[in-house]
Amino acid sequence: MEMTGAVREQLTGVLNTSSDLDQGAVHEIEGELRRLLADVFALYIKTKNFHWHMRGRHFRDYHLLLDEHADQIFGITDEIAERARKLGATTLRSISDITRYQRLQDSNREHVAPEEMLEELRADNQQLARFLRITHEVCDRRHDVATASLIEVWIDQTERRTWFLAEIISEVA
Repeated sequence: MEMTGAVREQLTGVLNTSSDLDQGAVHEIEGELRRLLADVFALYIKTKNFHWHMRGRHFRDYHLLLDEHADQIFGITDEIAERARKLGATTLRSISDITRYQRLQDSNREHVAPEEMLEELRADNQQLARFLRITHEVCDRRHDVATASLIEVWIDQTERRTWFLAEIISEVA
């Protein structure tokens, strides 16, 4: 009996797509993209949290910088999720999914000094760059050039955010 696309999707969780990657590759890349997406959402929320709670004599500069960073980070979320869907994979569905897969730590402290906020975001962006490189390696090994190409842009954006934060931190110290 031949399965229709809808039946196969229900049984395997895999969509019909134009991708020629084998199911093992799709499954491995799907897992990496899911973790990346969770981390990007976690970093977005933390960046907005610090944006909202910024204070001190550099308030305006830091507030605007973190808003710019948050917009850039949020912009990546749709690209990650849509790339997974193009491969025929699924992606995150809820906040609990994010917490299940995220590797970056949340910040739930009520009062954080501006310098600590910037340092925490610098470290998180640096860690995100590492996660992006790991995912890039998986994509290279699995011959997923399209996802690897997107990741290269995200690495550059992440390194730029890290650089800006590091320069501000060195100026404050």
